Amino acid sequence: QLQLAESGGSLVQPGGSLRVSCAASGFTLDSAAIGWFRQAPGKEREGVSCINDNLDYTDYADSVKGRFTISRDTVKNAVYLQMNSLKVEDTGIYYCTAVRKAYGRCLLGAPRDDWSWGQGTQVTVST
Repeated sequence: QLQLAESGGSLVQPGGSLRVSCAASGFTLDSAAIGWFRQAPGKEREGVSCINDNLDYTDYADSVKGRFTISRDTVKNAVYLQMNSLKVEDTGIYYCTAVRKAYGRCLLGAPRDDWSWGQGTQVTVST
């Protein structure tokens, strides 16, 4: 299992912005496909955004397109999710996940237990 640690979650008002981070240890993130998922109370974990291991493709869930941006910092060995124009329905625990030897895949579909996961960071969008 790859070691991942999310941070940056917070309480933010609707319309606000937040950036969550995913730091890796024991491996370099540019050698893995990375995905951001979120899970709201009582709901299934869903894919939000991903970047493939070739670093040439990103994808987003329809619900966040135009508002969220995924990026990778190879120097800091971290992946970020910049979230703008936040909505109440963006509330949830945000997890990053990583897979090595992904052969160009982008991790946005159904989550898998054999992927490596962080512990999550809470994002709450509320007045």
